[in-house]
Amino acid sequence: MTKRNIAMLQGKWEGDLVQTNDWYQNEALKLKDKNIDLLVLPELFHTPYFPFEENPDFFKMAIQKEDPLVAEWQKIAKTLNCVLVFPFFEKRSTGIYHNSAFVFERDGSIAGLYRKSHIPDDPAFYEKYYFIPGDTGFEPIHTSAGCLGVLICWDQWFPEAARIMSLNGAEILIYPTAIGWAANEPTEIYERQKNSWMISMQGHAIANRVFSMAVNRIGIEGELTFWGHSFVAAPDGFLIEDLSPKHHGFQITSIDLSEIEENRHWWPHFRDRRIDQYQDILKIWGTP
Repeated sequence: MTKRNIAMLQGKWEGDLVQTNDWYQNEALKLKDKNIDLLVLPELFHTPYFPFEENPDFFKMAIQKEDPLVAEWQKIAKTLNCVLVFPFFEKRSTGIYHNSAFVFERDGSIAGLYRKSHIPDDPAFYEKYYFIPGDTGFEPIHTSAGCLGVLICWDQWFPEAARIMSLNGAEILIYPTAIGWAANEPTEIYERQKNSWMISMQGHAIANRVFSMAVNRIGIEGELTFWGHSFVAAPDGFLIEDLSPKHHGFQITSIDLSEIEENRHWWPHFRDRRIDQYQDILKIWGTP
């Protein structure tokens, strides 16, 4: 069987760690008996989007593998009988923190871990203060729901990450996300920014002939208004699903992984790559 039912859970910060996690768990449990194969949560869903400022108090919200929250979501994966992508603020060791995501199998076991590779440092997105770049590389995670190329938010803008994941066998590029508009930005560019964000990942789907999906948060936090628009794109970039900023909850989408090979028969991008011409990609700057 190549068909998969995948669920996105688009939510917001509820003002409290416990209240926020309770909302996500209650919403996830509504998916029981709906025969989903995969559930994806937004980036840093269990906390506010704290990198809008540099504040050492926020390090207290980081968790480790042994945290009860991890076990709770492993149990939910088992209850739903689905693969679950669980983004979290990871405390690796004293002074070392990552923006990470576990992937749980249907039985609740850990199928893999991804640590965010590209770390932004922009107004209202001061992530370099909190996270060091990940060391997991771009290795897809093999699961019963498919071969998952898990990346996180800022990774969305880098075609190299999507390409390597796809060359290594990823069937679905997955981007847990926290992105929105800053209050000091002119409203006339809002739609253009959102479209740029979506089109970049639709382009990754097209260039690699894989499925691509992003799961964003909604709501207002500090100076940021998160724009939602969690979506699923087919291997030709077609938007199968696109959630409005008013959508607060889950959405189930059906995909067929056989479309990947069918697309690659007609559009053999991998065949025609010229790796002998790509030496400059390893340089920080191009030719002056």
